[in-house]
Amino acid sequence: MSTEPAQTPPAPARSRRRPRLSPRVRAWVIAGVSLLGGYLISTARQAVVRPPLIVGQDAVPPSGQDTARVTLENVGGPVIDIRPAQGEADTLLVFYPGGLVRPQAYEWLGRALAARGVQTVIPAFPLDLAVTGIGRADGLIAQYGQGRRVVIAGHSLGGAMAAQYAASHAGKLAGLILMAAYPAGNVSLKDQTLPVLSLLAERDGVAAPDDVRGGLDRLPEGTTLTVIPGAVHSFFGRYGPQKGDGLPTVTHAQAEEEILNAVQAFLTTLK
Repeated sequence: MSTEPAQTPPAPARSRRRPRLSPRVRAWVIAGVSLLGGYLISTARQAVVRPPLIVGQDAVPPSGQDTARVTLENVGGPVIDIRPAQGEADTLLVFYPGGLVRPQAYEWLGRALAARGVQTVIPAFPLDLAVTGIGRADGLIAQYGQGRRVVIAGHSLGGAMAAQYAASHAGKLAGLILMAAYPAGNVSLKDQTLPVLSLLAERDGVAAPDDVRGGLDRLPEGTTLTVIPGAVHSFFGRYGPQKGDGLPTVTHAQAEEEILNAVQAFLTTLK
């Protein structure tokens, strides 16, 4: 007859008491988490849900003379179509907006150029980021560019994407206009004969002037660099102040006049 040794019962587990927060501390923690959650939701909503496309609210040209006809159309997505009210346009300008900027911010430029026989089309991109549709110009050129010289332009991120489009469409464009923008480091148009206008805002705090000048190394020889005196990054569009931008020493209207004059002068040189 075998006997098994008696088993010693396990010692009771020591209970670990978690430190308890005081009601006041708990209230602060809950409030902090709620504020952080609300901020993240609000930020995400602003990025995904973009403001509506509305034309004509802030688009009077610097001269005050408006000779344009403006419509909202759908060509592979929403697009603002700005054309001369009288006569036919001989130039099509495809304009890529800056990152997170609504297309109507550049309507003033299209209205001003309409008096010079230019039709400007400004597409809306998903999330207002031109990087989501670099080839968007294809459909716009097919729709509006027949029998016209075609120029592509863009501001900031839109300018970088316009440069990338131009780099992959050699010989198919009459010109490229970069506003506070430059080609990405892996994009080069150096070997092209494409006429290019690069506009630099003297007081730009977003697109550093040294970076804009450095971008000339990736642009065709003969590229025109024009400095807009006293202007800042946001003065190319009408969308209000921008975080990180510089402080201007001229009015927005004065900067727009300089921008318009530079663009018009450039367009007159194109064949």
